[in-house]
Amino acid sequence: MIIKAKERGDAPQLARYLLADRDNDHVELHDVRGFASDDLVSAFQEAEAIASGTRCHNHLFSISLNPPENEQVSAAAFERAIAEVERKMGLEDQPRAIVFHEKDGRRHAHAVWSRIDHEKMRAINLPHYKMKLRDVSRQLFLEHGWDMPRGLQDRALRDPLNFTREEWQQAKRAGVDPKEIKAVFQQCWNASDNRASLERALKERGFWLARGDRRGFVAVDYRGEVFALARYTGAKTKDIETRLGDRNQLRSLDEVKAEIANGMTERLKAFITETERDSKQRLALMAFRKTELVARQRAEREERWAQIDQRWQAETNIRSARLPKGFSGIWHRITGRYAKVKAQNERETLQAYQRDRAEKDALVFKQLEERQALQREIKAQRVASRSELLRLRADITQYQMPQREEREERRERVRERRREERQSRRRNRDQRNRQRRDFEP
Repeated sequence: MIIKAKERGDAPQLARYLLADRDNDHVELHDVRGFASDDLVSAFQEAEAIASGTRCHNHLFSISLNPPENEQVSAAAFERAIAEVERKMGLEDQPRAIVFHEKDGRRHAHAVWSRIDHEKMRAINLPHYKMKLRDVSRQLFLEHGWDMPRGLQDRALRDPLNFTREEWQQAKRAGVDPKEIKAVFQQCWNASDNRASLERALKERGFWLARGDRRGFVAVDYRGEVFALARYTGAKTKDIETRLGDRNQLRSLDEVKAEIANGMTERLKAFITETERDSKQRLALMAFRKTELVARQRAEREERWAQIDQRWQAETNIRSARLPKGFSGIWHRITGRYAKVKAQNERETLQAYQRDRAEKDALVFKQLEERQALQREIKAQRVASRSELLRLRADITQYQMPQREEREERRERVRERRREERQSRRRNRDQRNRQRRDFEP
């Protein structure tokens, strides 16, 4: 599992995030331990209240555990992984909450601990927690026999197409995959050796090179979205400056945006609108199918969970009835029969608990398979839409280039005609001057 962690505060905001089902198909509060309340919001309010008696601002330690895509991981496997993290970080006795999220056919877990030792009223120090969690992550990949990501094997082998949250948000605004955007920029960078070749390579893919307001070298698309070269190519700023030269020789962002806007004819705008509308309609259909599937799965879970709870309650009552009360209970204790019945009840309780968890996991896995099948269709549609939008960028450039060339040709013809007119006027003037000199006495 890939484990990401953070020391943080603002417990109410974290509780709202963990319980929000807007971006998740399913949200399950799996376990709350060590708090006075079983409700996550109240539990985190309690943690924040205790932390207010200390000088610690980041009083929570939050981790997310993400198994590989399409791997079915049981609740017990998540619990074992969280217990190992807890042991490694020295948080065994600290209050803790576990929440399961399911999104896009994948199940992952969040675990949050309070860092405040309520007896000493001080925060537990967590030195080098990123290195420790990386070791736990490697161990989990080996235990489960999963293919370990290259970046986890060796930091030097990290995927150059990985992106930050800011890059993901920017790509989302542009309607494309952030990895595709990075791949385009890195291909252009690797295929060029000077500013002219890079500018030509970017323009062929629908990006215009410009001088940034804050960053030295940027590229602009037809929407006016600005992409920093250093961030998307992965090259160092010094290397970019060496290859591209003085940034002041480039046109400013406003000039490039004005050129793009001037090249947008009504026909081209209509073509762009139609292409984007068709892409949105196809994605909207997939979103509707997803909404229907998630609603059906939630109803199915709610019904099945209620049945399991009713069975658990009925079996609990049967086990409770086995234990005699009053004088009979005292006699059973003396004879040792009470201890035997209690041991039997404990075995049956554990068996029933494991059975219920297995049944819940089975339903979750079944629904995840359904969701993954739909997600594959959604991904295929997204890939097609993003590829179409990337082709659209290149088509816009190709469409505008003849227009610019035609405008340049017209301007050149006008300049040539004006030169000929000036030369003609000069010849006529010289001829008149010669005639005037010939008639002078």
